[in-house]
Amino acid sequence: MRILSLFLSIILLNSCSNSEKEGAKINSKILFVVSNQHFYGDTDMNAANHFGEIVFAYDVLSKEHYEVDFVSPKGGAIPIGYLSTSDSIQKTYLYNFDFMSKLKNTLKPEAVDASNYKAVYYVGGGAAMFGVPENENIQDITMSIYDNKGIVSAVCHGTAGIINLKTKDGKYLYQDKQVNGFPDIFENKEAHYYKTFPFSIEETIKERGGNFSYSKDGWDNYFRVDGRLITGQDPTAAASVAKKIIETLNQL
Repeated sequence: MRILSLFLSIILLNSCSNSEKEGAKINSKILFVVSNQHFYGDTDMNAANHFGEIVFAYDVLSKEHYEVDFVSPKGGAIPIGYLSTSDSIQKTYLYNFDFMSKLKNTLKPEAVDASNYKAVYYVGGGAAMFGVPENENIQDITMSIYDNKGIVSAVCHGTAGIINLKTKDGKYLYQDKQVNGFPDIFENKEAHYYKTFPFSIEETIKERGGNFSYSKDGWDNYFRVDGRLITGQDPTAAASVAKKIIETLNQL
């Protein structure tokens, strides 16, 4: 009887241990939002998700044992660009089969269970201006995570993805909050690519009550943190945004 009791106790302890591990895994998942857009608007100019903005944040989070999933409006493969193989981090992930497989098999919004995630990170690149901002399913996922004491973050043109986010009281998520993204000062408004943009990130956020700020120098790791809203100006801030996600989660 003692042997049976001991055996059952071991099984119970292992079961509890496994449940705790599974729970920890679920609570440490981060959702990256990316775009399926291959071109700027209806043109033949290539658009892409910024590879550096993906991997710089991914590297920080994965080293701290956070699990990352990717979601896009249509699911499946996404275009990547702005690569620099002279950058060691980018080169490492470019040849990482498991990582690249995630980019080839992003989740559709309907396959995402928001309760599994503690933060959302919107990736930039020209593609981010299309498909993501108007996707109501992704908006619902993001706000569900935020309402469950999660974090909403974005970098560069990824901030386009948060412009339509609203809280339960009908206010824009960033209203009266410090927020930033890629500012108009660094856009070439006469260029054909810019004329395809459906809106200006900076102007839209200001019009809707957000306190948009930016660094006039640019590419100097500028980012803003306002509670559970974390935004970075350009690729140089991607790693810092990820670090702030971790720091903020540890304080919740």
